[in-house]
Amino acid sequence: MIEAYLIHLLILVCIYLILAISLQLTIGFTGLLNLGHIGFFAIGAYTSALLSLAGFPFWIAILAAGILTLIFGFLLSLPLARLKGDYLALASLGFAFVVYAILLNWTDLTRGPLGLPGIPKPEIFGFVFSENLAFLLLALAIAAISFFVIHRIASSPFGKVLEAIRDDELAARVLGKNAFRMKAYSFGISAFFAGIAGSLYAGYITFIDPSSFTLLQLIPVLAIVIIAGLTSFKGTVLATIILVLLPEPLRFIGFPSSIVGPARQIIYSLLLLAILVYRPKGFFGKVELK
Repeated sequence: MIEAYLIHLLILVCIYLILAISLQLTIGFTGLLNLGHIGFFAIGAYTSALLSLAGFPFWIAILAAGILTLIFGFLLSLPLARLKGDYLALASLGFAFVVYAILLNWTDLTRGPLGLPGIPKPEIFGFVFSENLAFLLLALAIAAISFFVIHRIASSPFGKVLEAIRDDELAARVLGKNAFRMKAYSFGISAFFAGIAGSLYAGYITFIDPSSFTLLQLIPVLAIVIIAGLTSFKGTVLATIILVLLPEPLRFIGFPSSIVGPARQIIYSLLLLAILVYRPKGFFGKVELK
């Protein structure tokens, strides 16, 4: 029983890790306070779920989820890349609310508040990842690939340009760098991996509805990025493990589920406040959140 529970938590760690490291690319490396990340997560989950329910193989569903969210990320960047600070945060948050409203009201496609039940478990080359241990291995593999790719992107000359734009956009422009295009690429790549995480989430939970993709689900991911420290991949891994596992002892104290959920959000909020006050750069961050 405990073993199955730990496997479940590790799968969640993998999914949240993909979400967090992809968000690091826009917030940490590009300096864009993107609060619409949960919208990309939702688009990826619904795309993968709908294709899987229609009988498409998992590898097509997960790639389609990533590509569609990449397109949405790129399109969203066109108006948002010219915004900064609070304006960018509010506009991206508005995108997340729009996605939620569409999922809730486009009942012919998404079934609205009824959600999508019976999503098939991933199947690759005839092997069905129906057991949680097998799914954990799949999630670990996808998380490791995502981590490697995003780390290489951040370490490449492209990543250095993103950091230059974050630190001094005007200077980057003077040096001939197209800041608008670089921000668009950053949004697109970040959205792609959020869509991959959404596909994994849908395949694991096997049921999704709009309530799975609200602002409350964004808070843990944003908390991971801030607590880890901007641009820190090592910190992101550590913060993901801590924030996924830390609230779990509440389940064993005997509190009802109506208390456990709010208590989890309170813990995240207190951690965020403590980090922002006493360690503004997070665990291993190189820059402060502006």
